[in-house]
Formats: sequence, C-alpha cells, structure tokens
Amino acid sequence: MEALGWGAIIVKILIRFWPVWIALAVTFALSIRQKRQLGLYGRLFDSSIGMIGFGLVMFWVFTAIFAGIIATHGPIDLVAQMKNKVPGTPLPDGYEGYPYYLLGGDNLARDVFSRMVLGAREVLKIAPAATAFAFMVGITLGLPAGYFGGRLDTVLSFIANLVLAFPVILLFYLLVTPEIVASGIPVYMAAVLFLFPVIFLVVLWNARFFTQPARRNLFVAVTLVIGLWLYAGLAFDADPLGIISMPPNVLIVFVSVVFVNSPTVFRIVRGIVLDIKTRDYVAAAQTRGEGPWFIMLWEILPNARGPLIVDFCLRIGYTTILLGTLGFFGLGVSPESPDWGSTINEGRRLLSIYPHPALPPAIALMSLVLGLNLLADGLREESLKD
Repeated sequence: MEALGWGAIIVKILIRFWPVWIALAVTFALSIRQKRQLGLYGRLFDSSIGMIGFGLVMFWVFTAIFAGIIATHGPIDLVAQMKNKVPGTPLPDGYEGYPYYLLGGDNLARDVFSRMVLGAREVLKIAPAATAFAFMVGITLGLPAGYFGGRLDTVLSFIANLVLAFPVILLFYLLVTPEIVASGIPVYMAAVLFLFPVIFLVVLWNARFFTQPARRNLFVAVTLVIGLWLYAGLAFDADPLGIISMPPNVLIVFVSVVFVNSPTVFRIVRGIVLDIKTRDYVAAAQTRGEGPWFIMLWEILPNARGPLIVDFCLRIGYTTILLGTLGFFGLGVSPESPDWGSTINEGRRLLSIYPHPALPPAIALMSLVLGLNLLADGLREESLKD
C-alpha cells in the first residue's frame, strides 16, 4: 500500500470520529430546541462564544466516551517497523487490523492517533472529578468561614493561605517521592479530603429536611451507605465488593490536585458569602428562625451558583493543564499511559526531527482548555443577565 497524503489522512480521521459527530448533532439539536426550559444551560445557546466552547468541550467528552470505537490501535500496541514513521504510513504486509498509522508512530512504534484519542479518556477521567472534590472541600469550609467569621474564619483562611504560598510543582515533587509515598501521607490526605463530599451531602439533607425526620433519615442513610462505600474504595482500596478502586499513582495525582485547588475555591466561596450574607433575603430567613446551615446551603449557595459554575469550568481547564504539566515532568500516571502530558514529553525529545508525535496531544490539550475557557466566558455572560 502507498502512504496517504494529508487530504486522505484528514478525511479518514474525520470518518473515525463519526460517533462524536452524531452525538454532537443530537446534543445541539435537543438543547437548542428545549433551551427555554433549560435555565442557564439553555441560555448558553444564545451566546456564540458559549456555543463554540461547549462544542469543543463536548467534542472531547464524546471522544473519551467513544474512544474504543474511534481508536485504530491499542494505546501500547506497537509494530517495530513503524518507529517514528510519518503520518499516513501503511503498516507492513500481513498485519491484521487497521492498515495505517494515521498520525504516524512515536519513538516506541505506537500509534500517535490512537494514543491521542485514548488520552482524552485519561484526562477527562481525572480533571472533572478532582475539580468536583476540590469544590466540595472549598464549599464545605468556605460557607461557615464567611458566614460565621471570627476565629473559625481566621484559622481556615490562614491554612488556605499557607497552602497557596507553597510552590505547586515542588509540592507535587514531594508527594510523589518514594519516601513520602512509603510513609502513607497521600493515603492520609485522601482519607481526609475524600470525606468532604459525604459531610457536605449529610449536612445538606439535614438542613433541608430537618422538620421532616423520616425523609431526612432516608436521604442521610442512602448518602452514608453509598458515600462510605465509595470512600472506602477510593481512599483505601478497601471496597468489599471489589468494584471501586483507584491505582496508587492515580490516587497521588488526584489527591495532589484536590489539595492544591481546594484553598482557592475556599477563598472564592468565602468572599461570595461575605457579600451575600448582608442581603435582605438572608435577613428574612434569619427572621423566620431558619438555622445557619439552612441559610448557607439553601439561601446563599444557590445565589452563588453563577460565579461558582464559571469558576468550575475554568478550574477544570487549569487542572487539565496541571495534569499535562505533571505528565510532562513524569509525575503523572504510569509511563505507558496515553495521557497527553506524558505523550508530549515523550515526543519532544525528537521534536526537531519528528514533530508529529508531540503535536497532536499538544493541540488536543490546547483545544480542550480553550473550549473550557470559552464555555466559562459564555456562562459568565449569561449568568450576569440573571
């Protein structure tokens, strides 16, 4: 077989992404049709910037979902003759499977296109979840700090500033050193940080249904059973059913990202609460005799959703860049993982001779972060209209 030209390569790549195009078309069609009933999300489709950002983000989300269909080869499959081959090179005769390396081969003779596609799954498996955990920690601590003030606010703000003052990359280097890992510090950090979602939900249900004990007890019981089951599996790899677990290297990265992002979220939430708690509707809730946690979770937090949603999108972008940086420095997930940072690091060693292994994951990382930033701009623009 002859090597493919760039026109044929682009056409074949577009064809490989057919599940993504269908999913995007259905998502946009349904969202635009029902946008008046979808609140802030629906108003996003009145913003061209927001739609472009949403499209870029959902492109990579659907790519991660359908990566097994889109990828032409396995992430660690190699064909010795394809080492550093240029895009469009056909595989040797007699090889079964997809006949081309669409974006060429890397220095270990693996398919660059497949690793870029499967890398989306690795990135999107960690970044949104780690950001969500960081928000749970920041919200759970930021609400009482801003609402009650006093010594609690002083202590929590000091701890947050202390963490923020520490160089991020140095912190990651410390957490992944063999001595720190052997001491169990990442596991202890996970044991503390991973409790916050459970605490948040329990306090949320108790505050909302305090006058309805039967419903409150049901919600709290379900939260504790499911939450503690997930907590045991994620933090200690002790799921009795053997379903939930997190590899040690992923746990270290996850905990590090949550630990670094939580203080910033705390400061944002605290600042918003300091402003909102002076509003009339908060005073009205206090006059009705509502408890402080009800006011924080059901009066203040819903009215802070706009800035928090925008920051959540931006923070996923920051986390994605951070994960790429960690992978680039060899501090991320396992070396054979197709995550974009590790792939860029492997490709940059021969960048002046063979640029094709490093460019696709770099462009993928850039486009995802750009999409998240545009999406955040669109959400900010629409949230200001409330």
